[in-house]
Amino acid sequence: MNGELICEGKRVHYEIHGSGERTILLLNGLMMTTASWKPFRKELSRDSTLVLTDFFDQGRSERLPDGYTHSVQVALVEAVAQELERRHGRSRFALAGLSYGGEIAIQYTLAYPQRVRRLILANTAGRTSSWLRTVGEGWNAAARSGSGEHYYLAAIPGIYSTRFFEERADWMAEREQALVRYFSQPEVLERMIRLTDSSRDYDVVHRLGEIACPTLILSGSEDGLVPVTEQQLLHERISGSVHVTLNGSGHASMYEVPDAFAALVAGFAALGDQSISI
Repeated sequence: MNGELICEGKRVHYEIHGSGERTILLLNGLMMTTASWKPFRKELSRDSTLVLTDFFDQGRSERLPDGYTHSVQVALVEAVAQELERRHGRSRFALAGLSYGGEIAIQYTLAYPQRVRRLILANTAGRTSSWLRTVGEGWNAAARSGSGEHYYLAAIPGIYSTRFFEERADWMAEREQALVRYFSQPEVLERMIRLTDSSRDYDVVHRLGEIACPTLILSGSEDGLVPVTEQQLLHERISGSVHVTLNGSGHASMYEVPDAFAALVAGFAALGDQSISI
């Protein structure tokens, strides 16, 4: 089921798949849309209700003409949560996010802890390091050139592990062709700049200790964009969290190890509200 709501005076697109007792709200990475999760929808909604949404400046949600911070995306997630409670009677859920979506998930959990029964953070950091900020500036410089090819070359290859990039050359060639066309749209590049800039001053490391819900942290051992050390920091600061490293995977862990990714997200989300005690 596709739906639409209004947040901050702008349209927000969301989707509901399945009808399981428990709910997973899954948040996109920066360059993703709800369509990116199509290969995972069936598996993640097998025993749960899967909720997807496009952030502002993504997919079928409206664009924001001016710069903004993550706070506007946190407000968007709460608008979706209120819609789920009002129309479907679902007030609590497992919240999962990949990369940018994980950053929003952390901040949402800090703002609305009563709604989040379990938290899943994949290839996520608690801050934008000076190195990652510089990487983002490189992406934006390529975006301002107006070339979809330049943006693809600057932003996409480094998301994958070297092994995956080389072994899946045919798949990568198809992705390049589709993404260069997509990034060649001027409004898409403008959106990418705003989304990237919204992370510029992100840093909640000092607040990670406030997260009390069961938390699963997923790393890619070959993640060159958000290194394992950033997830180790999350693990150290979030009491009782579980840290799993996906060996050989880069930043795009959902594409590189899809079976493991889906199993970990679905399995952790399906557990009860309390951690298992022995």
